[in-house]
Amino acid sequence: MGGSFTTNDASYYVEVEGSGESLLLLHGFTGSSVNWAGHISAFAERYRLFAIDILGHGRSDAPADPARYRMENVAGDIAAVLAELKAAPVHLLGYSMGGRLALYLAITYPTLVKSLILESASPGVETAEERRQRRRQDEQLAKWIEREGIEAFVRRWEQLPLFASQQNLPPSVRDNLRRQRRQNTTQGLANSLRGMGTGAQPSLWSRLPELAMPVLLLAGELDSKFVAIAQQMAARLPAAWLTVVPGAGHTIHLERPALFDEVVLGWLDGQSSVNSEQ
Repeated sequence: MGGSFTTNDASYYVEVEGSGESLLLLHGFTGSSVNWAGHISAFAERYRLFAIDILGHGRSDAPADPARYRMENVAGDIAAVLAELKAAPVHLLGYSMGGRLALYLAITYPTLVKSLILESASPGVETAEERRQRRRQDEQLAKWIEREGIEAFVRRWEQLPLFASQQNLPPSVRDNLRRQRRQNTTQGLANSLRGMGTGAQPSLWSRLPELAMPVLLLAGELDSKFVAIAQQMAARLPAAWLTVVPGAGHTIHLERPALFDEVVLGWLDGQSSVNSEQ
C-alpha cells in the first residue's frame, strides 16, 4: 500500500506494509522504494514496513532548488513524515546514499531511531579539502546528467567499478534495476548530487561516538573500499556489529537477497530480545 505525504511543500511517496514495530527503509542514489520489493514480504511478516522515495527519486518530488535537497532539509522532511504516520521510533535501514541519510537522521533525531542498519554506507568525506574536491566532481556529474539525459547517465552509472559485481546478476534482475533507474528525472538526480552528495554532506565521523543505539554495519566482501570504511566506523561506534557478507559487492540486498534478509532479521530479532529482557 502506497501513498504520498506532503511536508515543507514537498511530496514524498511512501510504501507501507505489515504490522508490528516500525522498520524504515532508505534506498541509494538513482534508486527508489521499488528496490526493496524483493524484501518486503520477509520484512513485513514481522515489522510495519515504511519504504520512502527520497527527494528527487522515484515518485517523490524533484524540486528545482538544489538547496532543498540538503541533508538537514531531507532529514527534517522524513522526521515529519514519520510523525504524520505515527511510525516513530523506528528501526532504520539505509543503503549507500540512504545509509548516509540514515546515519544523519540517527545523530540528529536520536529519539526517533531504535536501532540502525547501514548497508555499504559511510559518514561522508572527512576533510574539508576532500569535500571541496568531491563537490566539484558532483557538480560536474550533475551538469553531465542535465546535458546528456537519463538514458546516457544510467549507462554510465552501470559501468562504475563500484557495481562490477552486479554483472553476475541474472539478466532479468539487471533489466529491472535499469528500468527503475530510468524512471528518475534529470533534475531530481542532478540536484540530489548537488544537495546531498558526499561533497555537500557534513562529515559525521567525529559524531559517531554520540550514537547510543545499536548499529549493524553491512559490507560486501567484494567491496573492499566499504569494508574498510565499515571497519573504521565500528571502531568509533559505542555499540556496533560488523558483518562482511560473502560473495557480495556494494549492493548486498540485490546480490545476496536471501542472506541479506537472514542477517538483518536475525540481528533485529536479537535486539528485540535484548530490549524485552531490560
